[in-house]
Amino acid sequence: MPMTVITVTNAPPKLRGDLTKWMQEISTGVYIGNFNSRVREKLWKRVTESVVSGQVTMSYSSRNELGYDFDTFQTNRVNIDYDGLPLVLSPNLHHDDNHLKFGYSNASKYHQIKKFAKQKPSLTNTSLSYVVFDLETTGLNSKSDQIIEIGAVKVEGEMRTEFQILISYEKQLPKYIEELTGITDELLLKEGQEIGKAMKEFAKFVRDSPLVGYNVDFDKSFIQSANKKYDISNFDHHQFIDLMKFVKKEKMFLGNYKLQTALKAYEIFEDVPHRALEDSKLMAELATKVNGFQNFLKKDVEK
Repeated sequence: MPMTVITVTNAPPKLRGDLTKWMQEISTGVYIGNFNSRVREKLWKRVTESVVSGQVTMSYSSRNELGYDFDTFQTNRVNIDYDGLPLVLSPNLHHDDNHLKFGYSNASKYHQIKKFAKQKPSLTNTSLSYVVFDLETTGLNSKSDQIIEIGAVKVEGEMRTEFQILISYEKQLPKYIEELTGITDELLLKEGQEIGKAMKEFAKFVRDSPLVGYNVDFDKSFIQSANKKYDISNFDHHQFIDLMKFVKKEKMFLGNYKLQTALKAYEIFEDVPHRALEDSKLMAELATKVNGFQNFLKKDVEK
């Protein structure tokens, strides 16, 4: 794998500790390692987010005309393209607009044309449908707790169809569930449906579409438990797809993989309201940004 060199100055101790997990420190603030471009990009993102007021430069192998490229962050020199060649722009040249000719060489332009010509159309127009869903429950144990709300968004190309249903609950809701979701005993008494009926309505909405969730095993366990307890077989053979699995592969350096953290990592800055339909809408938006999930759909379409 190609070599990467990262040089940092005034870096926080925590960042230097992180870098030593992936690279070897050959001199103070100079780290060297071998990894692919995907890992390098994730590492660079983590470095720039963690360097605070420090400076960092990364040099790495590249398929350009020189065979290398580099990135800088918060330094007094920046990298520029000069006819397809990576060069350092120093401060005294930064405002001399006529000194350098920016752009790409003919060879570089030809390479870019070939690269983009190979790209296939976006998946946004695919006819494959899937349902992004979320549950609100009375607790974390699928054997002793119950679903109290189902929300979902069916995605069919550019079209979105929404589903939401509250489920009646014979006991009193735990106080922390009321505070987390805003769902109350009074609301469930007034609008809640019997769970068997609710599951059948949800199954009618889903039909044969794959079910997509975030940390989907949690929701799947509640659905399977309800199927068994109330003798419902609507979801016995459905495909469940976990968005978290794809996020973990693409965002390797997140501090945690809660839904709120994942949304922020993909530049979705809305708060998770912990209501099934609203959470499903956020997850549906997230799904459009997770490349691994989109590639997974693409393979299904091509089958």
